[in-house]
Amino acid sequence: MIQFSFIIPVYNRPNQIKELLESFKGFTCGNPFEIVIIEDGSTLGCSEIVERYQDALDISYYQKPNTGPGDSRNFGMRHAKGNYFIILDSDVLVPPDYLSHVSTFLTHSYVDCFGGADAAHHSFSRLQKAINYTMTSFFTTGGIRGSKKAVQHFEPRSFNMGISKKAFEATSGFAKIHPGEDPDLSHRIAQAGFNTAFVPNIAVFHKRRVSWSSFMVQVKKFGLVRPILNKWHPQGAKITFWLPTLFIGFTVASLFLGIFYHWLFLLPLVSYVAIILTDASIKTKNLGIGFMAVLAMFIQFFGYGYGFLKATIFIHWLEKDPQKQFPRLFFK
Repeated sequence: MIQFSFIIPVYNRPNQIKELLESFKGFTCGNPFEIVIIEDGSTLGCSEIVERYQDALDISYYQKPNTGPGDSRNFGMRHAKGNYFIILDSDVLVPPDYLSHVSTFLTHSYVDCFGGADAAHHSFSRLQKAINYTMTSFFTTGGIRGSKKAVQHFEPRSFNMGISKKAFEATSGFAKIHPGEDPDLSHRIAQAGFNTAFVPNIAVFHKRRVSWSSFMVQVKKFGLVRPILNKWHPQGAKITFWLPTLFIGFTVASLFLGIFYHWLFLLPLVSYVAIILTDASIKTKNLGIGFMAVLAMFIQFFGYGYGFLKATIFIHWLEKDPQKQFPRLFFK
């Protein structure tokens, strides 16, 4: 019998934890479940928030020094009572039918690791909806975070990921790199012989970053870690990882040629921007969010593309040690 434990590391996010726990109260599934919250060295703790929900939910709450989200998830899984762990970020909301869909899927098509999509809740800010669009749209990321049809081998992400206790024990869980700890674990789970799957209908509402600057830092880090992961798991390297870097060159060349030679050189770039603006505006039913999505797209591609190129030069061409070259990507 599957016994579920939700594993949620948190760092200085008491308000988000409150919203997440409130969403758990609306679950329609009758399956019993445990919630394990790991306070990862926060200076702004959520113990008082957790205490308010102890009577309504089965919550285990732990406090520990700051060692990063990956190690905190491992801590939570080691202390959990269940035999199947569902890992969530602390800045998500979970829909009422989430666990019922997970339970039904595992009953009929059991796998030792699964992942689901993320989406924007109607209550989110315009910025959050714009960023969510660029992170999930077919026209920006190919929809790899939201559709099993978009990827050949789906790699679950830790904002919405399930892993059996057996798979956790076989792989020792997450590494201390961040970000990048979830695709690394996905590769190691597959190498250990376990199957993974995309589960439809279990999208969580992901708040993501709340400012342009923090979004830029995040996507730049995504770009930095990918060449490191490619070095660790060369079988997972794809030519498409270069697309954001190539987009930087394409944008610069289009602007230069369009301004100094002929305006027709701007046409491909303008056409792509128009596609993003139109699609985002239709999907979100808001023209303002459409314009913000265009800006988010440029930030995403330029941040990721720059980070990817920089790490490729140091890690693959100059053969530098990843941890020494980019110490801020690793927790001790």
